[in-house]
Amino acid sequence: MQLKPFGPLGAAWGLCLTLAGTAHAQATPAEASPRGSDYTIGVSSEAAAYADSDHVFVVTPSIAGSVAKPAAGFRVDASYLVDVISAASVDIVSTASRRWEEVRQAGSVGASWQRGSFGVSATGVASFEPDYVSWAGGFSLSQDLLSKNLTLLAGYQHGHDVAGRTGTPFSVFSHDIDLDGVKAGASFVLDAATIATVLMEAEFVDGDTSKPYRYIPLFAPGTRVPAGASIDTVNAVRLSARVLEQVPLTRDRYALTMRVAHRFHESTLRLEERLYDDTWGLKASTTDARLLVDVSRRTEFGPHVRVHDQTSVNFWQLAYVLRPGFDFPAYRTGDRELGPLLNLTFGGTLRVGVGPDADPMQWTLGFDLGATYSRYFDDLYVTERLSTLGALSVAGEL
Repeated sequence: MQLKPFGPLGAAWGLCLTLAGTAHAQATPAEASPRGSDYTIGVSSEAAAYADSDHVFVVTPSIAGSVAKPAAGFRVDASYLVDVISAASVDIVSTASRRWEEVRQAGSVGASWQRGSFGVSATGVASFEPDYVSWAGGFSLSQDLLSKNLTLLAGYQHGHDVAGRTGTPFSVFSHDIDLDGVKAGASFVLDAATIATVLMEAEFVDGDTSKPYRYIPLFAPGTRVPAGASIDTVNAVRLSARVLEQVPLTRDRYALTMRVAHRFHESTLRLEERLYDDTWGLKASTTDARLLVDVSRRTEFGPHVRVHDQTSVNFWQLAYVLRPGFDFPAYRTGDRELGPLLNLTFGGTLRVGVGPDADPMQWTLGFDLGATYSRYFDDLYVTERLSTLGALSVAGEL
């Protein structure tokens, strides 16, 4: 998988931003349901599947719903998903472990309220795995200015994770991880068809995020190991000793995201750039472009392109060395997502309206398909990976 922007808080931030936007959009009585009801009810369901050339497979069914009263500027959202993961990646095989399967359940709930030019939203998310429990919650405040041509946003999040080992009670072995995040941003209405957004985020992680299953091979000084070396090659030159992964116990993460959306006569273009830096020395740039074209009253279609480029963390090594006296690096990792890499994603989106003739997009069927090529520049076992992600969804308003 790809490096998440802000770990477990990512989903909470996303829901919070969505709620902040929808609160503004539903602030006036004129936007009440066209069928005369004071309330609008939205429902959606999606089935997604992921597969890659490293023998990792994920199936994710999900459902979501919302209830809003546009005249009052109030909205409530909720979602639930299940990840079913099956993996026999090179990281597992290299430690003589068998293929494993795991189920993760996650849910979220949020609410927003807009009163005049002021809005507030709150959200909470939680996920459960056999060896990992996570929850997060927070709030956002928004203020409209300049006749709603400028909207300011600020928020705070707190999360708490408990990491353990499958089959071992948390009371016997566990790591507590606390996460605090802040954000501030602004949305600008540039003209009748263009909106620009700037968002600054910071997250502060305190706790041991090392993977308790990840063992790091050690090598004698002077041993030459090429990038992409096979398991047999590594086993032939490594020392018999292995150590568990160990990363720093704190991490401060910062991101700046800039987004522009423009509505043409029969299409919508969205461009996004995200810059990232953290105290582990990892720097990244992510560029995302999406175009959605109105093919007809019932059909929308468009391509998606994404480029992600990053450096490594400052303690990254292709081959960690064991010096005399069992002296090995204090920090070591086998997570290639912390090394230098490049991701190229190409995909597309298709939306088909299946609603009544008066409003065909009241109900839609969605098809999303994307392929990502990942190039790892300084990693054992794997130098490139190809992954695909597809999703089928249905969404509508009752």
